[in-house]
Amino acid sequence: MAPIASFAAAVLLLLALASPAAAFNITRILGEFPDFSTFNGLLSQTKLADEINRRQTITVLAVNNGGMGAITSLPSDVQRKVLAVHVVLDYYDAEKLGSMKNRSAVLTTLFQSTGQATNRMGFINYTRRAADGVMMFGSAEPGAPLTSQMVKPVMSRPYNISVLEVSSAIVPPSIGSVDNSRARAPAPALTKIPAPAPAPSKSKKPKTEGAPTPAPAPSDDDSSANAPADADGPDADGPATDGPDADGP
Repeated sequence: MAPIASFAAAVLLLLALASPAAAFNITRILGEFPDFSTFNGLLSQTKLADEINRRQTITVLAVNNGGMGAITSLPSDVQRKVLAVHVVLDYYDAEKLGSMKNRSAVLTTLFQSTGQATNRMGFINYTRRAADGVMMFGSAEPGAPLTSQMVKPVMSRPYNISVLEVSSAIVPPSIGSVDNSRARAPAPALTKIPAPAPAPSKSKKPKTEGAPTPAPAPSDDDSSANAPADADGPDADGPATDGPDADGP
């Protein structure tokens, strides 16, 4: 029985390893760190935790309880947008950020994927200062400060999820003015009013029907010279063509 039990245990281990590595639960992960209880609670209240758990590759910039006042003081709908700014749609740990050759990057956040982000609010600027190597974060909205710095790595599961603690909340200055319906409201349809058709002119009716002006004497050689220049009928004395002759039946 022992070999069978060992084989069953090995199969269960292989199944666990073969399961999607992205099957993480951000609520449980942050639940192990009491310093992020407020941040973690808001992720659950705003249903943002569910969206994070559906992702395969994610980086969460977590704010500790002492720095959450900048988020909790906002309206609930704005809180969700700001929290989404703290979720980067790629894997970044301290080693990856520190090894960037240019020491700076523009990071795409979960807020950008909502379709509500405007004026680069859905992006984060990252810079590693040359003087002291401190890693700084800030909203990519023009005029936004770069004041939030990385405090320490919290946890990581390469290359699926990384949680980094930042010193302060990253709040785009104009995020409170973003309209929730901006990305979903269809553009109003333009109603085209057809222009009235011009009234037909009675004086031009014979010409549009192509009725030739009757000549007073079909056998007269000079009748073609007296015909109007824009007559639709063939000329009697014109050059030879495939059309009928003037003296035909």
